[in-house]
Amino acid sequence: MSWLKKRVSNNSTERHPEQSNAYDVIGGDKVIKAIAHEFYQQMQQRKETAELLAIHRAPIAESEQKLYEFLSGWLGGPNLYQQKYGHPALRARHMPFAIDENMRDQWLICMRAAIEIHIKKPEHQQVIIQAISTLADHMRNQ
Repeated sequence: MSWLKKRVSNNSTERHPEQSNAYDVIGGDKVIKAIAHEFYQQMQQRKETAELLAIHRAPIAESEQKLYEFLSGWLGGPNLYQQKYGHPALRARHMPFAIDENMRDQWLICMRAAIEIHIKKPEHQQVIIQAISTLADHMRNQ
């Protein structure tokens, strides 16, 4: 699984065209879109994530699109988010929200479910969940 570990630990936005990455390995654009969509479906359907849903402004479709764009680049595909909005600066963008362990965990419940539904291979799920969990923990500001 070094392909993902290299990708998520590398701050470079460029990669060699022949380099394998998570984006390609898990199914590309179609899978990334499905994960972003499923994430917000999970958030809206689960009672235990109501607090997380409450801090997301309507329309959810805008947040879903931004998540898709971010995940695309983060996993090694096109840097859609960066092309539209500049560097993600995730921690700074999330500062206005109180993100504690509970909010992080609610977010991870939804993301884990989306990943487990749409990424077929358990070993790919595990590596991506581990990497996204580290990222989610970094978003905590309380």
